[in-house]
Amino acid sequence: MAKGNALLRKAFVEMQKKYPDLQIVFNLLKQSANKGNAEALYAVGTWYLYGTFVEKDPFLAVEYFLSSIEGNYSNAYFDLSVCYENGDGVKKSFKKAFECYLNAALLGDKQAVYEVGRCYYYGIGISKNVGVANIWLRQAREKGIMD
Repeated sequence: MAKGNALLRKAFVEMQKKYPDLQIVFNLLKQSANKGNAEALYAVGTWYLYGTFVEKDPFLAVEYFLSSIEGNYSNAYFDLSVCYENGDGVKKSFKKAFECYLNAALLGDKQAVYEVGRCYYYGIGISKNVGVANIWLRQAREKGIMD
């Protein structure tokens, strides 16, 4: 069993309630994250990225995403890609955005498959290659992702 899974499950149970106590949820997520749980690290990062219950802090969000990707959590790679592409909480870097999209895609993130194709098509963070782009975009369409 991964570290912090019991705490993560408790947070999810609380979130399913009609009126969840967000303080309890956040505390459980933080406790799980402190144990190194990649999914909890990602979840806490999203709370900071979007300002859910906590003050919005994209720099702190990126720190959580970076910790989460150590556990190869595909969602963290994806959101980190978006941060690099937009310059949210990090210095804008199309190269790093592409690398993170590629890692997320290789870990099974369907939307990231499309994003890798988009990057190849337009030359975002990687040399433009329409042939390779079409391969990735076809894979994305087969997974039901159009854009």
